[in-house]
Amino acid sequence: MKFNINHKKWAVPFMLLMGTQMLNTSCHNSTTQQTTTTDTTKVVADGYDSTFKVEAEAFADLQLLRYQVPGFNSLSLQQKKLAYYLYQAALSGRDIIYDQKSKYGILLRKTIETVYGTYKGDKNSDNWKKFEVYCGRFWFSNGNHHHYSNEKFLPECPYEYFAEIVKNSDTTQLPKGAQSVDAFLATIKPIIYDPKVEPKVVDQRPNIDNVANSSNNFYEGVTQKEVEAFYSKFDTKGNAPSWGLNSKVVKVNGQVTEKVWKSGGMYGAAIDQIIGWLQKAADVAEDTAQKQALMLLVDFYKTGDLKTWDNYNIAWVSDTKSRVDVVNGFIEVYLDAIGKKGSFESTLSIKDLEETKRIEAIANQAQWFEDNSPIMPAHKKKSVKGITAKAITVIVESGDAAPSTPIGINLPNADWVRKEHGSKSVSLSNIIHSYNVSSAKSGMLDEFAVNDTVLQRMKKYGALASDLHTDMHECIGHASGQINPGVETTDKTLKNYASTLEEARADLVGLYFIMDQKLIDIGVMPSMDVAKAEYDSYMMNGLMTQLTRLKPGEQLEEAHMRNRQTIARWAYEHGKKDNVVEFVKKNGKTYVQVNDYNKLRTLFGELLKEMQRIKSEGDYNAGKDLVENYGVKVDPVLHKEILERFAKLGIKPYKGFVQPKLEAVMNGNDITDVKVTYPESFYSQMMEYGKKYAFLPTVN
Repeated sequence: MKFNINHKKWAVPFMLLMGTQMLNTSCHNSTTQQTTTTDTTKVVADGYDSTFKVEAEAFADLQLLRYQVPGFNSLSLQQKKLAYYLYQAALSGRDIIYDQKSKYGILLRKTIETVYGTYKGDKNSDNWKKFEVYCGRFWFSNGNHHHYSNEKFLPECPYEYFAEIVKNSDTTQLPKGAQSVDAFLATIKPIIYDPKVEPKVVDQRPNIDNVANSSNNFYEGVTQKEVEAFYSKFDTKGNAPSWGLNSKVVKVNGQVTEKVWKSGGMYGAAIDQIIGWLQKAADVAEDTAQKQALMLLVDFYKTGDLKTWDNYNIAWVSDTKSRVDVVNGFIEVYLDAIGKKGSFESTLSIKDLEETKRIEAIANQAQWFEDNSPIMPAHKKKSVKGITAKAITVIVESGDAAPSTPIGINLPNADWVRKEHGSKSVSLSNIIHSYNVSSAKSGMLDEFAVNDTVLQRMKKYGALASDLHTDMHECIGHASGQINPGVETTDKTLKNYASTLEEARADLVGLYFIMDQKLIDIGVMPSMDVAKAEYDSYMMNGLMTQLTRLKPGEQLEEAHMRNRQTIARWAYEHGKKDNVVEFVKKNGKTYVQVNDYNKLRTLFGELLKEMQRIKSEGDYNAGKDLVENYGVKVDPVLHKEILERFAKLGIKPYKGFVQPKLEAVMNGNDITDVKVTYPESFYSQMMEYGKKYAFLPTVN
């Protein structure tokens, strides 16, 4: 599970959340390509440099940022080699996410790369600038569907202009095969310009065929009923694998079957590259536990066997001593409307030794939190197994984790593995650092905080408050509770509502316990003002400010946005009789005001109890009713007001990152050092990746 800001997964420290993520800062920077990739910072003692330029390009609704990797220079040569090999493995799978989001994804990416890289005409015209923006949006979203709303976006330049610049580029580089340029343009025109062709990558509306109406490349030629019937034959009780996680479902000779993502199978060319780099990494692993985990991952990629995937996850969870760590595989199921197929992603990191102290303090008390949870006794774990918690410094992310990144991760996702073997919970400290630097002057708090008391409390404690909520969401949230014996996995029981309900459940654990004396007693929180800051920010975001990401007339469809509104709206409605939370008007503007923090905590506890019951018992109808009644609908009048206020701030609602670059220093065939450098241009990096890490054909 991921705790995201932009992406499919969550929100960030309040200073971050309000100032950055929910509503990003940015002035409109040029999208002109920059070429420098040298590290111009002055890193003192291998820490953060305050003169480091965080912002990169900005366009459309997006602001690109950069982040530093403090601590890398202090690694041993063996650790640096390990990081370099895992860095290459991460980027070698980049093609996969483009194909997973659309069967035309790689075709379109290679087309725009050709035009952007070889067109020799006027690059100062308005239409070229519009084409540049389209390129940036495409790369940011790993395809032509918005990374958050999942809706298809079109170029603002007319098709006639697009056809002209295609014809005036190096047409020999186009992925057109034997087609003429005119025939190729006719083929791709509707894919790019027709809003009715692949309109939405994930469509979770109720009472429709969610498989047929989602344009991702996880299913082809099959209906949702056929897919569910196919997987109903797989036993998902107990310690069963996550069936369907690594395959595309198709029909062959009228029979429903799987195309497995493995060496020699679908995506084999990219997977073979990943395998090669993982094998090199295993040779320089820090210890035998890490080597064992990496070799099991290699075996999984070679065979596609999901039981091997579980064995890898168990070994990965057991590897607790390594400084360098990696997530690599088909992980999250947010891109699949019915929650079965894992998107490729990789996150390479090193342990942040100082920041880890806070998150470890929480993880060490996991059993206390479980025992004192307001959920039903039958749904509590009698023994919470091995939660390994740490803060990490990210080196590189790829696939579904980039350019838009989570700020917290808890893995593995399989409930039975977490229950019996534990989990790893991480906070991405250097990512959060860059968000905080960028958001410091956003103006969001001043615009939306209900009064000066709330404003000053948020400014003082907001970052810590959301850090703590993130830590608890990941450490004790996802790892808490248990499914009743005989109840199947949530992809079968809760179906298309599973992701929203799981994120809401983990959020509620954090919300309930952030206002607990326990956090003060264990030394991670100075006072209850921190909890109040989080309650103010969460209710404001869930009821109002996250709506800045929607266009007028839209409803909530993304799982994390639904999660937040479900919680906030449910608490607001159920606290009305006691006026626990209210909307207030000041000078014609609407604000959210929390009047009773203790009663709000009680409400969060009641909803957590019900959310856990829904998961434990597999109560689809109750889960559906919660989400549809509280988490989907948008008040158009309030939405209009929020958008108008937000527009005056001149900031971007979404942020993502230009990735640092690892470069090996060679002496013949030997690596003598590995340097980290910081590219300044997102556009340049996307073009470089397109050349270096393009391993898959246009049709897979």
